Amino acid sequence: RQMCIRDRMKTYIFKHSLLGVIVGLSILGCTEGDKFDYNKNVAFITGTETTPVTKFVVEDTPSSYAITASTTDKVDKDVNVKFAIDRSLVESYNQEHNTKYYAIPDGAAVLENADAVIQAGKAFSTPVTVKVTSTEDFAEGRVYVIPVTMTQVEGLDILKPSKTIFLQISRVIHFTSLNISNTNLYSNFIFSDDKKQELSNFTYEIKCYSQEWHRIARLCSFTSADEQRSSMLRFGENGLDINALQWVSPSGSIVSSTRFSTDRWYMISLTYDGSKLTMYVDGVKDAQGDGDGKPVDFQRFELGMSWTGYRGSQYFRGRIAEVRVWNRALSTGELQMNLCGVDSQSEGLVAYWKMNEGEGHIFKDATGHGYDMDWTNTAREINEGAGLTYNLNYSSAIAWDSDDNNRCNDCLLYTSPSPRDVEE
Repeated sequence: RQMCIRDRMKTYIFKHSLLGVIVGLSILGCTEGDKFDYNKNVAFITGTETTPVTKFVVEDTPSSYAITASTTDKVDKDVNVKFAIDRSLVESYNQEHNTKYYAIPDGAAVLENADAVIQAGKAFSTPVTVKVTSTEDFAEGRVYVIPVTMTQVEGLDILKPSKTIFLQISRVIHFTSLNISNTNLYSNFIFSDDKKQELSNFTYEIKCYSQEWHRIARLCSFTSADEQRSSMLRFGENGLDINALQWVSPSGSIVSSTRFSTDRWYMISLTYDGSKLTMYVDGVKDAQGDGDGKPVDFQRFELGMSWTGYRGSQYFRGRIAEVRVWNRALSTGELQMNLCGVDSQSEGLVAYWKMNEGEGHIFKDATGHGYDMDWTNTAREINEGAGLTYNLNYSSAIAWDSDDNNRCNDCLLYTSPSPRDVEE
């Protein structure tokens, strides 16, 4: 019995007698002429029933991952299956699904025991092993995949959408962060006029870790030289819960639905697409407001609450890392892939401070665009109404953290002792 499967996603039924259940498999990218025989036994890579991409956590090398082939019914005789790593498949996958994966560098992974067997009377094969042998050639901020494909299945057809599995390398990364608990650190860096950015769309990002909450905690501000149309982040003001985040945006207040916990990392992303202002927490949309359609200027970054004597009452006790300015509104998928870091040459990335130097007084711009921030040359208003005082040196207040709390997985921000639960 045959039926046509059109180019929208359809679900068909597999008979998987080994499990004794009916498994639904979604087929992507079928054309008008595609046909499928429901009574025919076909082969597919186990685990690709709903998506061909799966996580492969690599904390140390070598790390191994077992792959098997399955069939929609038991086979009546031994079936030989051949697997291979085909790095060329990543480009075609990216084009089809609008993703930005990178093929794992040549030689960084090997396929052991590339030949498998589905033994008579079974519906799954013996395993083959993919081994990551080195991550030394991995570029920072890139998401790598290993495309493992079935090149031959003896005597059986291969289900094309499930012919290849893309193992997304998910490294556990240890990083250094800037400690901003010392209120003497709080000040502004104002860039020269030739560095001013007029942004009709933007994404601002900062990763933060709170060690305690008090009534008001100012985190940072992305703004113009004269502080017009700012994007300022603070916790607990205006009668909010002390762990509620307020984005004082160019068009008004946007308050997080998330109530933030201490002793865990969060990535906060603020996007503006020319219409909507959207706050994301760990790449998940959290709150939204209407924009006014007008651009904003970026020329100044404020760390903490630097104004007059408020440094001592509106301090943030904790750490920051991964501060970024983009000239475009990133998609949800991009934000979720960028939790640990980004490629410094990413499209639209204007400035990128990893805040991981571990020494010195200059927060370096990883893009090479010249947005280094020298904390021996900052500015702030010391006395109310007196205006800015320039050339202020607060380098002696710089401190760093690089303990076991500073761990990141590309889809989870880790804290000690266990990873954060992920909300769907």
